[in-house]
Amino acid sequence: MSLTSILPDFLLFLDGYKYLLLFLGTIIEGPILMVASGILVLNGFFELTPAFLVIIAGDLFGDITWYYIGYFFAGPFINKYGRFFKITPEIFDKAKSLFHKYHIKILLISKVTIGLGISLATLIAAGATRISFKKYILLNFLGEIILVSILLSVGYFFGQLYNNIADSMKIYFVVGAVAVIAISGYFLSKYLKHKIIS
Repeated sequence: MSLTSILPDFLLFLDGYKYLLLFLGTIIEGPILMVASGILVLNGFFELTPAFLVIIAGDLFGDITWYYIGYFFAGPFINKYGRFFKITPEIFDKAKSLFHKYHIKILLISKVTIGLGISLATLIAAGATRISFKKYILLNFLGEIILVSILLSVGYFFGQLYNNIADSMKIYFVVGAVAVIAISGYFLSKYLKHKIIS
C-alpha cells in the first residue's frame, strides 16, 4: 500500500476527529497549539467558537489533573524525597503559607503569562495548599479566556501577515517573528517575576 493511497484516508480521519485531537493536544502542549490554532482558524481548518471552547476545555482538564496531583501527592513526595531537592517540610510549609496568602494573584498571573516557566509547579502548589477547588477552577477559567484569546489572535494575526508576504521573504518573517516573541516573552517574564516578588 503506497503513501499516496493512505494519505486521503488519513486526512479524512484528521478532519473527522480534529476537535478531539485539539482537545488532547491542548492537554499536552497548550500554548503552542493555541497559536497554531489561530493560523488554522484563519485557513478554515477550525471554526473559531468550537476551537476556542475545546482549547479552554483541554487546558482546564490539564489544570485539574495537576491540581489533584498536588493535592494527593505533593506533601508525601516532599516528606519522602524533599531532602534531595533541598526542600525540607518546614520550607514546604512556608511556601504553602505564602501561596495560600497570594494564591489569587499567583494563579491569575501564572495562567495569563503561561506560568513564567513554572506553570506546573504553580498548579501543583495550588493542590498541595488545598486552595478551594471552585476558586481554583474559576481563577484558571478567567485566566484561560484571556490567554486563549491572546494566543489565538496572535496566531491569526501572524497567519495573515505570513499569507501577505512574498514567498522570498517568508523565512525571514518567521525567524524575525520568533525572535521578537522570544525576546518579548523573556523581558515580560522578568518584569512579572519582579512584580510578584516585590
